[in-house]
Amino acid sequence: MKTYPIPMIPGPVKVPEAVLKAYEVNYASPDMEPEFLELYNKTENNLKKILGTENQVVIQTGEGMLALWTALKSCLKPGDRVLAVATGVFGYGIGEMAKSAGAEVRTVGFGYDETIGDLGEIEKNIAEFRPKMITVVHCETPSGTLNPLAGLGKLKKQYAVPLLYADVVASAGGAPVLADEWEIDLALGGSQKCLSAPPCMAFLSVSPKAWEMIEETGYTGYDALQPFRTAQEKFYFPYTPYWQGMAVLNTAAELLLKEGLENSYARHEKAAAYCRKRLKEMGLTLFPAPDAVQSPTVSAVNIPEKFTFRELDAALREKGLAVAGSYGPLDGKIFRIGHMGTQADMNLLTQAMDVLAAVV
Repeated sequence: MKTYPIPMIPGPVKVPEAVLKAYEVNYASPDMEPEFLELYNKTENNLKKILGTENQVVIQTGEGMLALWTALKSCLKPGDRVLAVATGVFGYGIGEMAKSAGAEVRTVGFGYDETIGDLGEIEKNIAEFRPKMITVVHCETPSGTLNPLAGLGKLKKQYAVPLLYADVVASAGGAPVLADEWEIDLALGGSQKCLSAPPCMAFLSVSPKAWEMIEETGYTGYDALQPFRTAQEKFYFPYTPYWQGMAVLNTAAELLLKEGLENSYARHEKAAAYCRKRLKEMGLTLFPAPDAVQSPTVSAVNIPEKFTFRELDAALREKGLAVAGSYGPLDGKIFRIGHMGTQADMNLLTQAMDVLAAVV
């Protein structure tokens, strides 16, 4: 398989040596060794800091989408009402996921180049529809946008909506995530974005209210949350945990916390600002609308008219730079630069921008 010396895909990102080394130890059976439970507890505490929560954090073996599915299936019964606040591919997609779980879904939709601004339409639908759950995506990586969530949390509290479900997979660690302050009951994360680990671990914070809903729903599938509520207390996990994956995730979280969350946020903002400055100098235009909030972890760029995405991608890869296309309605229209995790690095980003300037 060919590798590229300038990796700028928005996840999975380049994994640092210290994280890869966590794979090298031969571990015993994790469901029988107290050292694993100690590692799980330590990892959970680190993730609580990254997610801004005092709530329990469940850690699962699997890619970030696992957390999105497990929260829906564990909390929803057929006919439950879900209000999907959607500004992009993943926001609309989560609404479809909830429908497939049997929920009655109403979508408050915005343009793919927009972010949550005026809350009037959302409030109107909350008041009329009275949902059990509101779903939202913090960072829409296909669009390069970041949704403000504090206002949505206030509406959730004002109207006593039981659950606020937020996908923070591509923001946690690279932008502030304040799950408790924003009234988020289910904050859903993954290892492969700003934490700079392989795509092997999913995690999510679970509020006391969410645990009530989980017990009431009683979902018992392989990906069910219910068994995790007492897994640490009883030292009995629902399936064999992935010790190496847990070690990798904990190492990644420790590196991030050692840097300091505020320092990480500043590093991501600096990388994003530099990237967008260089893009403007090249005459390229960003996809998000002028009044949208752009993500500090990924930039979405309109493809120049003289290129198809395949042509642009091939030309960049020929010079060692790997970027990404997008999904759904954005497929073939934009390309994305992932300046998240290890890739929020000024030296790497300078190389990437120099290659892009030479091609476009």
